[in-house]
Amino acid sequence: MATAPVPTEQLRARIAGYGHRFGTLFEEYFQRLGATLDVPSFSRFTPECVQLLRDLSLRGGKRARVVLLFEAARLVTAEPVEGLDEAALSIELLQTHGLIHDDIIDDSPTRRGGPSTYYAYRERFPDRPQAALGLAVLAGDLALALSLQVLLDSKAPLAVRQAMVEAQTRAVSATLVGQITDMERDFTTIPDEDVLHAVADYKTARYSVLAPIQLGLLAAGEQPDRFEPELRHYARLVGIAGQMRDDYLDLFGDAATMGKPTGTDIRDGRRNYTVAAILRAATDAERATVESALGSETCSAETIAAIRDIAHRHEVPETMRADMRRYAELASAEAATWRPRWRDEAVAFFEYLPLWSVDRVG
Repeated sequence: MATAPVPTEQLRARIAGYGHRFGTLFEEYFQRLGATLDVPSFSRFTPECVQLLRDLSLRGGKRARVVLLFEAARLVTAEPVEGLDEAALSIELLQTHGLIHDDIIDDSPTRRGGPSTYYAYRERFPDRPQAALGLAVLAGDLALALSLQVLLDSKAPLAVRQAMVEAQTRAVSATLVGQITDMERDFTTIPDEDVLHAVADYKTARYSVLAPIQLGLLAAGEQPDRFEPELRHYARLVGIAGQMRDDYLDLFGDAATMGKPTGTDIRDGRRNYTVAAILRAATDAERATVESALGSETCSAETIAAIRDIAHRHEVPETMRADMRRYAELASAEAATWRPRWRDEAVAFFEYLPLWSVDRVG
């Protein structure tokens, strides 16, 4: 079994540098946006909307997409390249769009340690629920439009800008289809592996892995379309392993470490990788216990613990850890085939990433 290589101090410093640099870049972007966005002089709601976008965006997250973007450019060159900063902004603005709409779909009150945009509007307009919903939808839509606008405004060559917008637009379409099929999946009694993999690919892999790699290569002067099958295959494998990890942690992770309670997906009725694995392995009586909890607002911590016990009886955690590691190893092996074509130090990052990600599960 392959073990994730220990990242070098140089790589650790590089990753930390991306996060620090991007934080400053994002703050400066919102400062400019507040001063330059074309808004009617009477409007109070639009500046408030931009402020909510700023608050959610700057509350952070791991910025893994930004790291992927900059390391993808390093596959070609270690020199600074025009358009890379705008691509990073575009990726994270698209993420902000996705988070806002996810929280509307899931009726989530919090996000990244603060109120979700939807609930911020609900608090702002407690007697106008439909207006609060509409404004939250529009906030997400504005973030989406800004994610494309920032690419168009880049100083990169015109052909590069156009190619970036095309790649990002395809990512948007894919993730929206992924959101639709994600909801459709939950209407299936026990979704099979093909369904689960397709949802992970469309909903996550294409915009969180494939698009950042494509944008980084484009900014560096490479033509990613020449390597579409390999890049798509890598992104799909990373996306599947990552979604398995997230689904696993939702039930088997440590609540204190994650900063949120376990079993949220069960309470929300999500028939994800973990739930599907439990339903496949369970006895009829056990399956009835799981089914009764799915989507139940009254699902207690004791019920979640009982479902966790069912999973352990059937060795579901062990099976899931083996599956996510297998997909991570396949992704790492795919990245290794890039070595004759691109710079070794950046290829090593793409080999290391999926294995390190699943190794954190324990």
